[in-house]
Amino acid sequence: MEGEVNEETPLNHWEQPRKHRSLTPVVAFSSLVALCGSVNIGYASAFSSPSESGIRKDLGLSVAQYSFFGSIFTIGGVFGALINGKLADFVGRRGALWLADVFSVAGWIAVVLAKNAFWLDLGRLLLGFSIGIVTFVVPMYIAEISTKESRGQFTSANQLLICSGISLVYIIGILINWRILALLGYFFLFLPPSHLGFGLVENHQRFNLTLNTAAGLIPSLLQAVGLFFIPESPRWMAKAGREKDAEASLQRLRGKNADVSQEAADIRDFIETMGQQSEGTIFEIFQRRYARVLVIGVGLMSLQNFGGANAISYYVSSIFEEAGFSSTIGTVAVAIVEIPAVLVSVILADKFGRRPLLMLSAAGMCLSCFLTGLSFCFEEAHLFSKLAPILVLIGILIYPINIKGSAGSLITVTNFLCSWMVTYTCNFMMEWSESGTFFIYTIFSGSLLLFVTMLVPETKGRSLEQIHASLTHHPL
Repeated sequence: MEGEVNEETPLNHWEQPRKHRSLTPVVAFSSLVALCGSVNIGYASAFSSPSESGIRKDLGLSVAQYSFFGSIFTIGGVFGALINGKLADFVGRRGALWLADVFSVAGWIAVVLAKNAFWLDLGRLLLGFSIGIVTFVVPMYIAEISTKESRGQFTSANQLLICSGISLVYIIGILINWRILALLGYFFLFLPPSHLGFGLVENHQRFNLTLNTAAGLIPSLLQAVGLFFIPESPRWMAKAGREKDAEASLQRLRGKNADVSQEAADIRDFIETMGQQSEGTIFEIFQRRYARVLVIGVGLMSLQNFGGANAISYYVSSIFEEAGFSSTIGTVAVAIVEIPAVLVSVILADKFGRRPLLMLSAAGMCLSCFLTGLSFCFEEAHLFSKLAPILVLIGILIYPINIKGSAGSLITVTNFLCSWMVTYTCNFMMEWSESGTFFIYTIFSGSLLLFVTMLVPETKGRSLEQIHASLTHHPL
């Protein structure tokens, strides 16, 4: 077929090693603006954990209602994922992030002003829709503006900022004194408590909710402002036929004295090669040439979710309570440990490669779920009563809360659908059997480790064009 590269045919000149470029301030600043969306991903997704007791008490929600509230976030994510790729191509990467920020701000406002389950669920649905866009566009934008030498560190920083958002919502939701919380909530939103329908002393959980949702607005607002000052992706501009703008954007990203002619040619050649192939319908992604890409992407997303990735993040506070361990101490411990753990992965990403780190994370998931399930077994059998809660703490602390990478629209939809199934059923499964729940997660986590070992390739030191060519021209 025209435009295809045979196995024996050497790749085009983008295969040749390119001289290392130093990180420029424009790339660093642009990446930080995009990463504000990553903070919001972590903050919004984990919001349901520390807020559970306050929301259920204030609004009188049942377990089923709260499970729906927690999981509807992922339903919104499905809708966002269905359009994220087309949206990013139609309005550009910056335009897609702006739209996501609008939905994010609307979602947080709906949650903070909610007086019943309907507005609470609507706000969380809007947040999920925003995150469904951001989850795809942020790593795409960062990958497209960075060099292959720095891409690993910035895409790993995406995970660091997601985990920072998770830690932030855990700490705000647990540690702040309720009187200070009430005062901060009042001044932050410029709304008297009476306008929100709760008293100053009787319903301090609502102030916890107020501060958490108010703080959730900050990353979206910062990103919305920052987007005015960063360049558009040169790859998107080239694809849109704006070659001069693409080269100008690339020059701004690499520095005014940098020679960008070779990189611009690489991008142009790749766009031309892809343009020779019919875009066709969505069903064409199921061609044999894309089989390996789909299997790897869908497999990673499915197994990570069925291993309990989001279930633990969404309900970690209640898991500690069920295990008889202090939810305050446990949640804060998770918040403190998680950031250094992910920071290590950011530092080591380009040194050892992404595949070994993904394998290590999968092994950590498996061990974590096994220890947590074992601790609940001890509790159910009334054995080692002092040891069981400690095992839960150890298990949760070694669990990599969020290890997902970027994905295309179909794979992102798979991610959110699987996430919905896990987060909605988690509370019901815990009522059925705490130990059984985590042993099931253990099986899926072990399967993830085997899957990565056998199928997932290394991407260290390779350009986006090289990765794409190697995957699509070496199908399963």
